[in-house]
Amino acid sequence: MSDKLRNNILVGLICIFAGLAIWTLLPGSPSKPNDLGYYSVCSFAPWSTLALFLVAALFWVVRRYFQTRPKLQHID
Repeated sequence: MSDKLRNNILVGLICIFAGLAIWTLLPGSPSKPNDLGYYSVCSFAPWSTLALFLVAALFWVVRRYFQTRPKLQHID
């Protein structure tokens, strides 16, 4: 896998999980209110929001690791 492709995949995953985290806080109509006191798309908010942001942050750390590690040189 090329570095550019891996970077694009990780950025895509970061965007997906950050978007899902924001989506959990949007007003909605579940069966019970969340811990913030209002009815949102996810009744487990804000804890599900934090968990999704942590997953996005983990992908960010992995992406930064791949960007900063030295390139391996092949010896023929």
